[in-house]
Amino acid sequence: MKIAAIQMCSGLDPQANLAALESMLAEASAAGVRYAQTPEVALLFPENRDQLRSVAANFEGHPQLQRVGELAKQHSMYVHIGSLPIPLEDGRFANRSVLFGPDGQQVKIYDKIHLFDADIAGLNAYRESATYKAGEEAVVAQVDAFTLGFAICYDMRFPKLFNTLANAGAQLMAVPAAFTVPTGQAHWHVLLRARAIETGSYVIAAAQGGHHPNGRATYGHSLIIDPWGKVIAELDHDRPGVLIADIDLAAVGEARQRVPALANARSFAAPALHEG
Repeated sequence: MKIAAIQMCSGLDPQANLAALESMLAEASAAGVRYAQTPEVALLFPENRDQLRSVAANFEGHPQLQRVGELAKQHSMYVHIGSLPIPLEDGRFANRSVLFGPDGQQVKIYDKIHLFDADIAGLNAYRESATYKAGEEAVVAQVDAFTLGFAICYDMRFPKLFNTLANAGAQLMAVPAAFTVPTGQAHWHVLLRARAIETGSYVIAAAQGGHHPNGRATYGHSLIIDPWGKVIAELDHDRPGVLIADIDLAAVGEARQRVPALANARSFAAPALHEG
C-alpha cells in the first residue's frame, strides 16, 4: 500500500489551510496514494485560546471536514486529518483526529489522550489541559489490509499506548504532530523509531513545519519508518511537502517474528518501597 505524510505550515485561516491541503492531496492521489495523513492542527493553528474560541467550528456540520470527506471520495483515498480543535460543552476543546474512508464517510475519530502540562524552571508553565480535554480511549481502524493505530504528537512519549494499539492489532501507527524545533532536534527521530521497533510496526508521522503566522516555528521532518526501525522516507526540511512510501504488511510479520517482544511481554509486580 502506498501512503503519504502531508507536511504543512498551517495558520489561523481554515480556508487557506484547506486550499493548501487540497493541492497536496491531488499530488498524492496522482502518485497512487491510498492513505494520506496530515499533521496535528492541520486545519486551524491558532496563536492563543481566544483565537481558537473565535474560529473553531463545531464537529457536527464542520465545513472544512465536510470538504475533506468530499476530497477523500474524489480521490478514492483514506484521508486522515491529524487533528483539529473541536469545542466541548465544558468550554474546553478536544484535539481530535478524524479518518475518512474512500467513500467520503468518517471511519473513526480519536481524541488526544496525553496532554502536555509542565512547569519548566526559568521558562514558561505549560497547561495544555487548561484548553483541551484529554481523550480516554485508544482507537484503531481498518485501512485496507492494515490496522491503523491512532496517536497525536505528545502521545509518542508514552510507549504503553503503542503497545496497547499493537496488541489490539495495529500494524501501522499514525503520529501526526506539531513539534517545536528544539524538541524536534533532540527527540523526534529517536522517539518515533523507538515506537516502531518496540511494536514491530510501521510509523507514519506527518509534521507541521516552518514559521507560522502565529509566531511559532515547528520542526517538520515528516517520517515514515518501517517495523525494523529504519527510516524509509523523510522530508529533511521544515517546508510544506508530500512524503510518499510503499509499505508491505509482510514486513510487520517478519519484524515481529525476528524479535517477538509483544508476544514475550509479561506483567509484573511493582517494586516494594522500603523505608529507612
